[in-house]
Amino acid sequence: MTDHQLSRRSALAGLGGTAVIGALSTSLLTGPEASAATPVQTTVPVPATDPAGSPPLNKKVEQRVGALLKRMTLAEKLGQLQLVNTPDLARKALATTPCGGVFSVIGAAQLNALQKQAVQHTRLGIPLIFGLDVIHGYTTNFPIPLGQASSFDPAVAETDAIVSAAEARRSGINWTYSPMMDVTHEPRWGRIAEGDGEDPYLASQMAVAKVRGYQGSDYSAPDKVAACAKHYVAYGGTEGGRDYNTVDVSIQELHNHYLPPFKASVAAGVATLMASFNTVAGVPAHANSYTLRNVLKDAFDFNGFVVSDYTGIQELIMHGVAGDGADAAAAGITAGVDMEMVSTNYVDFGKELLARGRISQSEIDDAVRRILRVKYSLGLFEHPYVDEAGEVTAVSAAARAKARSTGSRSMVLLKNDQAVLPLQKTAKVAVIGPLAVATYDLNGTWSGLGTGAGTTPPVTVLDGIRAAAGSPASVTYARGCDIESADTSGFAAATAAAAAADVVVLALGESAAMSGEASARSNIDLPGVQQQLLASVVVAGKPVVVVLFNGRPLTLQSTHDTATAILEAWAPGVEAGNAVADVLFGKVNPGGKLPVSFPRAVGQIPIYYNHQNTGRPADPNNKYTSKYLDLATGPLYGFGFGLSYTSFTISAPKLSSPRMNRHGGHLTVSVDVVNTGAVAGDEVVQLYVHDPVASIAQPVRRLRGFRRVGLQAGQSKRVTFTLTTDDVGFYDNRARFLVETGLVEVYVGNSSAADQKVTFTVV
Repeated sequence: MTDHQLSRRSALAGLGGTAVIGALSTSLLTGPEASAATPVQTTVPVPATDPAGSPPLNKKVEQRVGALLKRMTLAEKLGQLQLVNTPDLARKALATTPCGGVFSVIGAAQLNALQKQAVQHTRLGIPLIFGLDVIHGYTTNFPIPLGQASSFDPAVAETDAIVSAAEARRSGINWTYSPMMDVTHEPRWGRIAEGDGEDPYLASQMAVAKVRGYQGSDYSAPDKVAACAKHYVAYGGTEGGRDYNTVDVSIQELHNHYLPPFKASVAAGVATLMASFNTVAGVPAHANSYTLRNVLKDAFDFNGFVVSDYTGIQELIMHGVAGDGADAAAAGITAGVDMEMVSTNYVDFGKELLARGRISQSEIDDAVRRILRVKYSLGLFEHPYVDEAGEVTAVSAAARAKARSTGSRSMVLLKNDQAVLPLQKTAKVAVIGPLAVATYDLNGTWSGLGTGAGTTPPVTVLDGIRAAAGSPASVTYARGCDIESADTSGFAAATAAAAAADVVVLALGESAAMSGEASARSNIDLPGVQQQLLASVVVAGKPVVVVLFNGRPLTLQSTHDTATAILEAWAPGVEAGNAVADVLFGKVNPGGKLPVSFPRAVGQIPIYYNHQNTGRPADPNNKYTSKYLDLATGPLYGFGFGLSYTSFTISAPKLSSPRMNRHGGHLTVSVDVVNTGAVAGDEVVQLYVHDPVASIAQPVRRLRGFRRVGLQAGQSKRVTFTLTTDDVGFYDNRARFLVETGLVEVYVGNSSAADQKVTFTVV
């Protein structure tokens, strides 16, 4: 052992501990025996209370909540815990005992009518909260969140949230089930499209920006909504990429990898959280007292409310931790899920469970208090209705401009041989492919849910290119094939169109339905015969620019080997075709970077940049190392990768100090970025750290800073990052945050493969 290793010591940035947590106080039995079952006791680590919890409570709101709570009957309290999803169910509930909210119902007049029944025709007049999955747009569809993460620009996420919140609130929706911040290493998982990729730091930055955009400084404002951080927690670790599946995770991995975006969102004041469908180390998230009470509500000091996912409480029965609806309700309330979505176990069994001592009055009151707190903070008691004349039913010119800008800013140039891009406006362009004239598929998953969204199709790639070309007549079109079809009868026409053109733009990828919830794919190649279409078109001998529309990383080795250029466009939203054309013709120089690794083959999954090293790292000259016999080491395209139409240099990093005090110390890291090319462009400067010797093996790289910098040709700029003990510390398997003494490596560059290194010592 080296002197460095011997001298290494750990310092706790916060004191942790252990607590005995009662597991479900139910058995898997049904009937009377279930209530008599002996609780299982498990010793689990509890993190220290985090100083960066929710913002301080509003005293006036707390006084009003407390006064209302005292007036409520048990039935009225339980009613607040119920969330329904149709107008009929809402009307039925309001006719007897008020429900807490309604979701997935749109239309200002319809929502006002339901609100009128709640406010004017129930004893206490408690307003409803109206929720909707406003994931990347209400009426105006922006790029999917994974695309937004590719911008490496939190302002992109915030812009989406600002526009979406204003459109939704003016249309009667005051609660969005966004942002999703499930960090994942699993491209087969359809819901990767809804999140920010594989890195917890990037996800945290984008999530906080979304929360800020949705809520502003006061989400009672007429253009703001309550945000909902989801899915809590570790949903991105689902086995095999299959939705709703199991996650088995260590305490340190939970706290270092999956929890940071939620912690950051709570500190940013997010109003609500949604529990996830998966188990966490054997305990379903909807019944997990450790993650919900000990971590979220105690350690993170979260003071909003937790809503179940769709029938998530009922599904505790199928998970095998509840014998019936009463068991499920007891488990959910005890664990800390405050509002039940769709299923009605809280309302149906709450009174009985309270009488039998299986839940407590304080647990019910705490849940109701949290829900009322958000309703008061939304201003619903003062302004329960929306002005129906102000409902947003069409995309405005201003919103279109923002969607177009964020669409192009979210694209990533993966290949550009022969400098074929940007295209010349004098070129004859053949636009080919199953997505060349697609409309709603360019919106991607979870789109078109708001009023008017379904009547505003995205601009097609063909129309966007024709509008941008010097002469629309110089742009021809051939479909080639459908997205998933095996029909190759269109290949001949596509090849002929390519032969008659100077350059081919080939629009390939997935339909919107191929990613998102319940859309896992075991094979993530280009669907159908699209790869064969590419091979057929290449025969014409013209440069081929592949533009990809997809909701996940795809296996693109053959595409990479064949195409002249590749532009990753994701699902860009309502201005898709124009945003693509802006990039193809150079009006916008692509500056996006990949927020997730692209595997060479599906058998390589999981593959991600922030992996731990092994005792035998991959070595092409040594068989007995961690690698495949039939595949090159590493991803096809790594995290943080992306090209430009210009070139940049990033200087060697310089530190403000060679040491950092482990007790709250900090230092700065500076580099100079120069645009060494002939045109203006953006570079994303990325900072990674690595702790080479630690008490728990650390990832080979951890992103801890990034900055997207726009520079004119020849221009330079100094970029400075500040590192603190938060950036070099980590959680152990007792949920303690450790800042250990010793050497820390810092890498700065334009991708996770950055090799310019400097070191400092934590003392």
